Amino acid sequence: MDARTRRLEAFRTLATRAHAALGLEFGLRLWDGSTVPATLPPGSLAISIADEGVVAALIRRPGIDTIANLWVAGRIDISGGTMFDLVARRPKGRSRDVLKGLDRRQALATAAKFLFVPRGGPWPLEAIGKDRESDGSQAENRKNIAHHYDLSNAFYELWLDPRMVYTCAYFTDWTNSLEQAQADKLEMVCRKLRLEPGDSVLDIGCGWGSLAIYAAQNHGVHVHGVSLSERQVAFARERVERLGLADRVEIELVDYTRVGRTYDKVASIGMFEAVGAGHFDTYFRTVNRVLKPGGLYLHHAITRPGKSNAARTGKKRADFAALTRYIFPGGELDYIGRTVTSLERHGFEVHDVEDWREHYARTCRFWHDRLLARWQEATREIGEARARLWLAYLGACSITFERNNALLYQTLASKRVRGSAGLPPTRADLYRGEWAPKRPS
Repeated sequence: MDARTRRLEAFRTLATRAHAALGLEFGLRLWDGSTVPATLPPGSLAISIADEGVVAALIRRPGIDTIANLWVAGRIDISGGTMFDLVARRPKGRSRDVLKGLDRRQALATAAKFLFVPRGGPWPLEAIGKDRESDGSQAENRKNIAHHYDLSNAFYELWLDPRMVYTCAYFTDWTNSLEQAQADKLEMVCRKLRLEPGDSVLDIGCGWGSLAIYAAQNHGVHVHGVSLSERQVAFARERVERLGLADRVEIELVDYTRVGRTYDKVASIGMFEAVGAGHFDTYFRTVNRVLKPGGLYLHHAITRPGKSNAARTGKKRADFAALTRYIFPGGELDYIGRTVTSLERHGFEVHDVEDWREHYARTCRFWHDRLLARWQEATREIGEARARLWLAYLGACSITFERNNALLYQTLASKRVRGSAGLPPTRADLYRGEWAPKRPS
């Protein structure tokens, strides 16, 4: 028996014992075609390992960066299901307690056999630089935004709704389609801002123009959308022209800090995460500057739990560091306590805070499943490695929100004035009558 075969046998023996000890509800498919357990039925949920270099790489450098590279390269895969199935069937209890069921001596002896085995390849993500926050400059912000949003409009069209809304949907019923939930989200944003015909609105981080177009069409307002994504801006401008809205919607390629006008209302829907913690004050000062006295501001942003170590120390969890390195360079999350405090410090009165965490878990699950359903088209558009990265990103986001490790809040504030803020006495106007768009008079 040669060394390669001895390594395979040792790993299969260890994996078989670990599978039984941990009571795993999924199997393993090894690089020689064998399975753990040996009686694993065809089509069963399993983690597939393409070559022995996978084991060697994980032993020498265990961690999310290694797993991400192996996943993107297709050297680790899931058969017979998705990552949601794996999570549902993971061992119950704390990892520390689960690992106590393993034979440590056998594990160390097996690991030793792989210490000098080449890790193999490819390693697609190693070419991406280390994660770091933005320096706040327009050039750096544009570079970071381009990394994510200028990937391919056609790719996003495969799995977003027809309006191209790339932020959390709002489910007035958990059984609603993504299309309905995104339409309801746009309407709820407009209602929270109490849009009235003739209002001037700034849409910070306007994306592909979905909110700007919806608000102009259904609420008779004038919208100035700003973004640093060249492809998004080109796409949004074309939509505005095609729909005959050029007199009511302006889309501009500019950093939000360069906006010089003032507005009745300001919306920031899913843009704040790209600002960077070192520039939060600049951000809120800018919003205050461009908003007219008494004007309403809707702040829609992902947050971290306030009691988390990341919130206390400012350090990123390993999974979030990987996210910002590979998907969202320069990104950082606030926590809701600091968001509210920042708004008050910068001249705002906070009126309402609503948690949409479960809505975002469901939104991301829709996106994951829709991308998977258009898989061949996605890989042709951006390549298999990138498509696998995005599939993992969308799935992991859904799981993160579902498990309450991240949240999403909509916070409504107004630029502070003496006397009445001019809002209705209750929230009843947000839910009035049938759920249908308000038409301008």
